[in-house]
Amino acid sequence: MHRSRLAGFIIDCQTDDLDAATRFWSAALQLPLHARSEDGPNYRRLSGAPGGLHVEVQKVDHDSRVHLDIESDDVEAEVRRLEALGATRVAAVRTWVVMQAPTGQRFCVVRMKEGD
Repeated sequence: MHRSRLAGFIIDCQTDDLDAATRFWSAALQLPLHARSEDGPNYRRLSGAPGGLHVEVQKVDHDSRVHLDIESDDVEAEVRRLEALGATRVAAVRTWVVMQAPTGQRFCVVRMKEGD
């Protein structure tokens, strides 16, 4: 059986100034900017979230919103489990899958971080 859990929250920002958006969310949430994000230039990671949750600010082309990530040691098995509950696949992106809940919210199923 695979393991899955809430990984954290991604703040999707439709913006031309990701650094300004990150400064706002860092101050609003009182979470310092992490030294670097491993996910590329469109992401800024914040540090110190409660419960070890991952909080990141992401530059996007769609409307601004917040989405959550579910991490799993078997992404495909977790996607199938969520599909059985009524979720649908929206897109496969690199190593994760974007899904939509039956209630309309988008979320991602991502690989569990090493050492977790």
